[in-house]
Amino acid sequence: MSGIPVGAVQVCALADLVPERGAAALIGGEQVAVFRLLDDTVRAVSQRDPFSGANVMSRGIVGTRQGEPTVAAPMYKQVFSLNTGRCLERVGYEPKDGVDPDLRSWPASVVDGVVWLAPVPAQIEVVT
Repeated sequence: MSGIPVGAVQVCALADLVPERGAAALIGGEQVAVFRLLDDTVRAVSQRDPFSGANVMSRGIVGTRQGEPTVAAPMYKQVFSLNTGRCLERVGYEPKDGVDPDLRSWPASVVDGVVWLAPVPAQIEVVT
């Protein structure tokens, strides 16, 4: 099938995702929060909230900031970009255990009604 990135993993049918709600998926042993937006595009970020340490990001509140899709963490309400995973608002907290305040993000695509996540660069093995 064309349009599916090399090394991508099939996650679910687009119809399985409720618009502006998250769902958790296990991809390569890592928990991922997957979000379907109103335009039927999909975004995927780490399920682990760097500020609380809990795997809860799929339960966050979906919104926008200046046209950019975002998710507010359900625990302490930090706001993250769903495009890049970057933390846009720390709300006065610091990440737990000194971890990176940003979420990892995965390239997501929808092909023939199926959601696919491509591996992030750190997950790609180089064979020589």
